[in-house]
Amino acid sequence: MTSGLLRTHLQNLSIPQLFIIQMCPCQYSSRGKGFQCSKSIQQQRERLPVFKNRKHILYLLEKHQVLIITGETGSGKSTQIPQYLMEAGWAGKGRTIAITQPRRVAAISLAGRVAEEVGCLVGETVGYCVRFDDCTDKEFTKIKFMTEGILINEIMTKPLLPSYSVIMLDEAHERTLSADICLGLMKKILKKRPELRLIVSSATLDAEVLRDFFSSHDESKGISAAILSIEGRAYPVDIYYLNEPVPNYVKASVDTVIKIHEGQPAGNVLVFLTGQEEVDEAVDMLKEYARNRKNTPGVMGMYALRLYGSLPQSEQMKAFQPLSPKVRKIVVATNIAEASVTINGIAYVVDSGFVKLNFFNPRTSTDALVVVPTSQSSAEQRAGRAGRVCSGKVYRLYREEDFKKLPPHTVPEIQRSSLATFVLQLKSLGVDNVARFDFPAAPPSRIMIN
Repeated sequence: MTSGLLRTHLQNLSIPQLFIIQMCPCQYSSRGKGFQCSKSIQQQRERLPVFKNRKHILYLLEKHQVLIITGETGSGKSTQIPQYLMEAGWAGKGRTIAITQPRRVAAISLAGRVAEEVGCLVGETVGYCVRFDDCTDKEFTKIKFMTEGILINEIMTKPLLPSYSVIMLDEAHERTLSADICLGLMKKILKKRPELRLIVSSATLDAEVLRDFFSSHDESKGISAAILSIEGRAYPVDIYYLNEPVPNYVKASVDTVIKIHEGQPAGNVLVFLTGQEEVDEAVDMLKEYARNRKNTPGVMGMYALRLYGSLPQSEQMKAFQPLSPKVRKIVVATNIAEASVTINGIAYVVDSGFVKLNFFNPRTSTDALVVVPTSQSSAEQRAGRAGRVCSGKVYRLYREEDFKKLPPHTVPEIQRSSLATFVLQLKSLGVDNVARFDFPAAPPSRIMIN
């Protein structure tokens, strides 16, 4: 590919694709073969805990229609399993491997990482599809990352998903409303397509409950489901707690970042807060600190970035761009960064211990965003953002005894949300009696009646 043709090609790429090119430690091929990746990529893949389970995963998928995989955050489930499937031939005969994510930023960033490892541009062998942005090729794409909502939309147009050989529902522990609906719909589809395979992947999922959801005491009616647990993480992570609660967790988060910056070795920092207002406040405080210390000798630079759902896509992608080794990157995020998002070089995580969730009040038919303590599983997910590419440290801004009192899991969205939109979607799919639809966890009757 000549420099002129390459320039024209790059001009036609989306913003996420351009950022991915900047992020990749690979070189773009002048022979039109995409990225030519270094051997270090393969070495990184083989170091992940999931690698030693590769053959067992493929064996179980041959024997069972449903495979439920649990494993620590950072074990490589989201990026490696789709590649194992493609390498084993599951993307042959014009079929595609689909992987769902709860959030669009995860679908886009994972597609970028897997494309880098495969050695292609995003949109070729590996692509993504999110609302208003379909970066796939119907002829060439073999691995397709998408949001759960996109999968529901595809089921509405092609109920049996004929173009897919494997569907992987990733981060199922988040129990989003869309994920629960996908599970219910997939149970119906699997009974009509015995050759189709479903992988349900999670770091903290109650696997036995989900296996029982798919299985049945009557073997002629049940779906064969297996469970595989992947042990270990790529690098060790140390967790630290406070001795006493803090009155202002936003200020405490900023103070902790500053202490890390002034007293800890190089490494990027990821901070978890609850919403846009808090994120903006913390980033402004960190930028003010960085300006005041800009010319201080012996202190490395600091660059603070924000990451939340309503941020424009081009701004979100900045959190994934590498910076100079002389600058420490601080990413202040909501729970959008909890799952399936790997920000390179994260060595430190600061966990405020809170999250903002939507709750529906059936009496008033109104929704409200409420700040509540996070769950133990979410806290583990946050801690798992460190220890992916190097050993890490996690600073939880609450006491260890308070962590033990947290609920084990976040309340499923289906049990705290309005179901109006999804009732209409289910009816459009031919589900007349929504109250009897097979959800993994039934919604409260008061919400269904409303």
